[in-house]
Amino acid sequence: MDSAELLDLLGNANRRRILRLLARKPCYVTEISEYLGVSPKAVIDHLRKLESAGLIESRVDEQRRKYFYISRGFRLEVAVSPYDFGTKSAYPASSGLDLTSCRHLSIDVEPTETSDLSALAADLRRFERLRNELSLAQRWVQGRLTDVMEQLGEAVDDGDSRLTVEILLELADGSASAQALSRRVDAPPPLVEELLRLLASRGVVERQDDEWALADV
Repeated sequence: MDSAELLDLLGNANRRRILRLLARKPCYVTEISEYLGVSPKAVIDHLRKLESAGLIESRVDEQRRKYFYISRGFRLEVAVSPYDFGTKSAYPASSGLDLTSCRHLSIDVEPTETSDLSALAADLRRFERLRNELSLAQRWVQGRLTDVMEQLGEAVDDGDSRLTVEILLELADGSASAQALSRRVDAPPPLVEELLRLLASRGVVERQDDEWALADV
């Protein structure tokens, strides 16, 4: 599901409370209704939307009661800064993902291959600590990214500093045509082309066939 749709879906407080409850244990409609203090009909409507989005699933027990549970984990990120707004959703990567290819990641990420409870508990503590450290690192990167964008804005004296920074931010993800950039930054193509030519004259960007890219420095 698109991250913007997920954001809309989770904008409802009762749906967030349902997920919080299901993160503790699978529940049936009556349990959820009593927990929320709303009618079973309203609960069923929320569950239908969460199930349609693929966030939860259901199963029927021996007493024919339908239990709902979270189907899989995911992470939804919202980034807001003076120069950027975006949402991004990510699902857990395969356990076979080779993190050694990430050249800035120098951590021990190998899980213990055992069913021993004490070893698994140690893994749990280690990965929880790692998650907290990565969260702190992400905050640091976001702060430095905002600092760089502010410095770029101050260095641009053409009257369109914010738009120029947006264009550079898009090009940081890879080369793109002027038409594609104009759609992404929601600006007229002639204005985007004018700013690209200005940046090219300063050696900041360069043209590669029909696309623009950040210049090698």
